[in-house]
Parts: sequence; structure tokens; C-alpha cells
Amino acid sequence: MSIFTTGRRLGHAIADQARPKGRRHGWARRRMDKDARLGLRLSLASGALFLVLVPFTLLLVLVKTSFGPLNRLDEGAANSLHAYAVDHPAWVSFLRLWTDVFGPGPWRIVVGAAAVWLVYKRAPRLAAWAVTTITVGGLLGLALKVVVARARPHLPNPVDLAPGSSFPSGHAVNATLGVGIVLLLVMPLLSHRQRVAAWITGAIIVLGVAYTRVALGVHWVSDVVAGVVFGAAVVAATAAAFETWRRDIGRRPAEPHREGVEPEAMQDISTKGTAHGHRH
Repeated sequence: MSIFTTGRRLGHAIADQARPKGRRHGWARRRMDKDARLGLRLSLASGALFLVLVPFTLLLVLVKTSFGPLNRLDEGAANSLHAYAVDHPAWVSFLRLWTDVFGPGPWRIVVGAAAVWLVYKRAPRLAAWAVTTITVGGLLGLALKVVVARARPHLPNPVDLAPGSSFPSGHAVNATLGVGIVLLLVMPLLSHRQRVAAWITGAIIVLGVAYTRVALGVHWVSDVVAGVVFGAAVVAATAAAFETWRRDIGRRPAEPHREGVEPEAMQDISTKGTAHGHRH
């Protein structure tokens, strides 16, 4: 009997000694597995969104409290750029062209057309994400204008005029939304170099729009900065929400800035046009 007892104890000791190692290996595998990193990814996405919204909130507070240094910065930039614009009519024409081509209306048309195409290609959820992002972002931007009710610059011999309030810049908001949506839609179709080029091009478009609004004398610098930051926050928030949905239905984690918000759908669209809507 003692021999059996001793044997059992020895077996338990061997099993106990081996079990932690297996646990360690299992833990390591779970940590390295992409599915197990969902919580980390979503936490990082939420943290990134928070960091994006912090400067916007700070700008909003400074604008509402008429913070002296910010006002001086806004007024100095507006006066300098306006003086140059008054002396260069051809430059003003170029600025107007840029701000019109990449204004809110064209971006809504582009995103709407992309949504129709995605529905036709049986990617309705991706289309819904695009339409929701630009619609919600645009409406929230308008609501903020009403709430803040900041006056636009009043400059001598204005080269351009715009209606409504100033903060945040609607052009900057919608350009950021439009660029962000289009880039996240086309990411799965691009190579690494093309992705880099696409992001650089998108940044140039957005920054160009922001510059035109100040150079034309219809916005302050803080208006356009807030518009870009707010638009980026909306895109980040809806992309994170879409990624959460993807994980809820059992898909692998994706990196939207490299793969788009729904790489599965775009892969199907770009190859055989598989009826994505019937896959789930």
C-alpha cells in the first residue's frame, strides 16, 4: 500500500512540475495569438482616440475663454496671410480652387458614390460605415459651430467670405473625414509603398484645405486645427467600432491604417467580386 501511495505522490509531483511549464507555454501562445490581443488593441484604439480628443478639447476651452496667446497667434497668422493674398490675386484664385475641389460637397459625393459601389459589390456594412462616418462627423461639426458660435475673422478688403460661425472649420472637418474614409477603403488594394504615398497625399490634401481657409481669411488657425483633429477623432472612433464588430463575429484582428476597416470585403471586391453579403 505504501508503495502505491509513494508512486501516486511521485506521479503527482511529476505532473505538478510539468504543469506550470505547460501553462507558461499556453499563456505565451495566447499572448502571441492575434485573437487574444483584441482587448489590447481596443484599449490602444480607445487611448489613441482619447489622445486625439485632448487637443481638440483644449482648443475648445481656450477659444471659449478667449485665451490671449491663442488669440494673438490667430490674429497674427490671419493678418500675415491676408496681406499676402491681397497682393497676389492669382494665388487667391488657386486657393479658391483648392478649397472648392476638396470642400465638403465633393467629399460627400465621393463617399456617397463609393457607398453605392460597395452596396453593388455586396459590401453593405462597409458602405454603411463610410456613410455613417461622414454624416455623423459632418453633423457633429455643425452642432459644434452652433454651440461655440465663434465669429469669423473681420479683415479689411476681404478676398473671400463664408457664412456661419467659425469653430471648427467645416472644410477642415469634412476634408479629414473624406480623406480618412477613402484611404481606409482603398488600403487593402495597395502595396506598402502605395499606402505610404496615399497617406502622404491625403495629409497634403487636408493640410492644404486647412491652409486655404486661413489664407482666404475665413477662419482662424485654431479653427482649422480643431477641424482636422475632430475629423480624425471621428474616423478613429468609427473605425474602432467597426473593428469591434469584426471581432464579435469571429474575424481576425485588423490594422485599419494598413488593411482598411474590412479587408475581407475589399479582397473579394478586388478579385472575383464574391457576394460578401452572403458569407455570414
